[in-house]
Amino acid sequence: MQVAGKVCVVTGAAAGIGNALAARFVAEGASAVVAADVAANLDESATAIGAHAIAADVSNEDSIAALIEATEEQFGPIDLFVANAGIGGFPGGVDVPNEEWQRIWEINVMHHVWAARHMIPRWQERGGGYLLTTASAAGLLTNLGTAPYAVTKHSAVALAEWLSITHAQDNIKVSVLCPQAVRTAMTEGDDPAVANVVAHGMIETTDVADAVIEGLDAESFHILPHPEVAKYVNHKGADIESWLGGMRKLQRKFFG
Repeated sequence: MQVAGKVCVVTGAAAGIGNALAARFVAEGASAVVAADVAANLDESATAIGAHAIAADVSNEDSIAALIEATEEQFGPIDLFVANAGIGGFPGGVDVPNEEWQRIWEINVMHHVWAARHMIPRWQERGGGYLLTTASAAGLLTNLGTAPYAVTKHSAVALAEWLSITHAQDNIKVSVLCPQAVRTAMTEGDDPAVANVVAHGMIETTDVADAVIEGLDAESFHILPHPEVAKYVNHKGADIESWLGGMRKLQRKFFG
């Protein structure tokens, strides 16, 4: 898919990866780029990159539906929907409180479900469309120290796989973005779970945007800004016991 001339929506676009993606789509010549977020600085950040701001809360299905409706009313049919917004944090395992599991589930998983629910019927009628979901390398591997993040990112990848298989006949393309550490607010601080990922190499949001443009051009399912992730995934698939053993060593290193 070439972004030039397309109507694109990016959630979580006030900062971080989402902002870099929206800025790159503008630079690539998209006919309209809608930056969606709940952040107070959304208007300012969208204006700075030449995008159009529409406030949207991705933890609420009605808000996502309204975002889609407003975009199509103002700018025309959406060609590319980027379900990028997500949250981290919530350190711990099954002991994490239910309300925290629910919040991260709504944003990191149901956000993608709702985007697909409201976009796919439109794309079926029009003969095609493109959904890009931002997950994480944690969705292909795991994330030490935070079960909610690892579980929800796995779920996001699984949903993207299912959509890609089920709706290929509708000419609906699906890609899933799975970076490791990217220099954003999410990777700041001294959380051991973050430190483990950062130790494997930090990249910039513009590097992610470069990888996304390449991935969209090739219509690749996996978009991996850290190429080494493909090797880790292959190792995991080829020898799960060896992979688990390596991850247990990292667990001991970072968490004792």
